[in-house]
Amino acid sequence: MKQLNERMGLAKTEMFTDEQNKISLFAKVFGHPARVAILQYLFKLDSCICGDLVNEIGLAQPTISQHLKELKQLGLIKGNVEGTSVCYCINKDNWSNMKDIMIEFLDQDISNTDCC
Repeated sequence: MKQLNERMGLAKTEMFTDEQNKISLFAKVFGHPARVAILQYLFKLDSCICGDLVNEIGLAQPTISQHLKELKQLGLIKGNVEGTSVCYCINKDNWSNMKDIMIEFLDQDISNTDCC
């Protein structure tokens, strides 16, 4: 019972491994089609974009900014200030690291035993 009480005092994310928390954050970032569209657009350009993503994605500027902020916080994109605008591109090292973690997680196979 003491162990349960100690757990209840922890933040929920502290109950899980770093890898489990990372996988959860990656899944969250892919959980919105606007973030997927932003990533696809950045990959399609294969360079930094300093222009306005509003016309490409079709959402309001504050909404685009919020999605860019989430992608940047997770480290999947990076941004540099150039004049009055911020230029964004894929953070290739972090993208590669995310792919490795997700591939390992998604490549698990179900054993041959019947459970149900």
